[in-house]
Amino acid sequence: MTFGTFHVYDDIAHERGVYCNRSLNLRSIKAIGYDMDYTLVHYNVEAWEGRAYEHIKLRLLEEGWPVDELTFEPHLVTRGLVIDLKLGNVVKANRFGYIWRAAHGTDLIPYSQMRKNYTRTLVDLSQRSRWIFLNTFFSISSAVMYSQLVEMLDEGLLPEVMGYADLYWRVQEILDAAHIEGELKGEIMADPDRYVERDAGMPRTLRDQRQAGKKLILITNSGFEYTNFMLTYAVDPFMPDGQTWRDLFDIGVVAARKPAFFQHTPPIFEVVSEDGLLEPWVGTLEEGRIYYGGNATLIEECLGMSGDEILYVGDHLFSDVNITKSVLRWRTALVMRELEREMRTIDANRENQQEIRRRMFEKVRLEDEYARARLAIQRREHDERPFTTKPDDELKARIEAIRHELVALDEELAPRVRRDGAQFNTAWGYLMRTGNDKSHLTRQIERYADIYTSRVSNLERYTPFMFFRAPRGSIPHDPDTA
Repeated sequence: MTFGTFHVYDDIAHERGVYCNRSLNLRSIKAIGYDMDYTLVHYNVEAWEGRAYEHIKLRLLEEGWPVDELTFEPHLVTRGLVIDLKLGNVVKANRFGYIWRAAHGTDLIPYSQMRKNYTRTLVDLSQRSRWIFLNTFFSISSAVMYSQLVEMLDEGLLPEVMGYADLYWRVQEILDAAHIEGELKGEIMADPDRYVERDAGMPRTLRDQRQAGKKLILITNSGFEYTNFMLTYAVDPFMPDGQTWRDLFDIGVVAARKPAFFQHTPPIFEVVSEDGLLEPWVGTLEEGRIYYGGNATLIEECLGMSGDEILYVGDHLFSDVNITKSVLRWRTALVMRELEREMRTIDANRENQQEIRRRMFEKVRLEDEYARARLAIQRREHDERPFTTKPDDELKARIEAIRHELVALDEELAPRVRRDGAQFNTAWGYLMRTGNDKSHLTRQIERYADIYTSRVSNLERYTPFMFFRAPRGSIPHDPDTA
């Protein structure tokens, strides 16, 4: 079990835990909704996003753009970064919006230049004309291409005259077209073994929840043909004889058009055949059917539930978690597969992190001694009573010695700090931290996700009856944080 950040169950690996921001009692949850892509069905990110990148590249080549030598470099970006459309940069901000690191094109910006660009600038995700939050795996391919094209734009190599913002929207338009036209998903269905990572624990987790009396709802933006294929591939081999993925869900919604699904009232159709034939639907929804489109209000009316009786599980911070929390007051769970690699990296670097903390403690002690020696000299200069009997010459000699000790400490600390997190990503470090602070991504997770975990099947060990309790909130003057 997870209590705060501590595991009481020894058989749950650290990276497979469920982590709690706001206490959540699953016994009080009557219905659980699930997204599909990167939630129920996880993809090999480099394979999927690599193909998405190639589709963007092919479209640009057809339009005469000189991109034939570009290659997919997934290390250039991670989820949680932010694109600055004004300056054409990719940035990483801390929880307060202060920019910690930035790249222009494929190169990190030197600290002095970054400070000049962003001293008076905070990342504000509500300013969507400037800031684009990379909050899902689906944004990786377009962000890599954008970073590479920024360099070509600066060099005057692109055939069109445009600014950084126009360039981003052009890349995104091409990627959206590839998704809409089904090119990408057709390739996935043709070779699912290459792109999909099956998890036998996922169907078993959903069966446990349904058998515990919870209504299960599928709400995905993918169309019926793709949804049916993916869930047949990812779920059916692990179901009891004669059962399919459709036996898991009380209601299914495809082509949901999230986040509009949670905010508006678009038309709804029923899927009436295995080849996806649609018929208009009027009135209250019925369990045991698959619908196309519609809205969350219809789900609530059908089930006779609303608000905190419903938990929604997804991977997209905005269209899955933010909207359901802000608009409907549903409870929320965020799936972040890369959390597993981040936590393994942290564990592998634990000795280095302990040494950093030890050295930082020593640095703080030396800086305090340095400051007190300076203050003692200052007081004597103003005929005030100092707090030490040491003569000024001795204090000045100690100040000079401390300077040398601090320089040596910094020289030792710098490579250790650079090394910490570099195993996760050499340019951007850990996903959920910016140096010693929380990242902007972490702040969004804290605000909108009641619980978060790396995969749906992690819920299996906790059972459908788990009471997740949030840790006691820490503040800087707590005895254990001072």
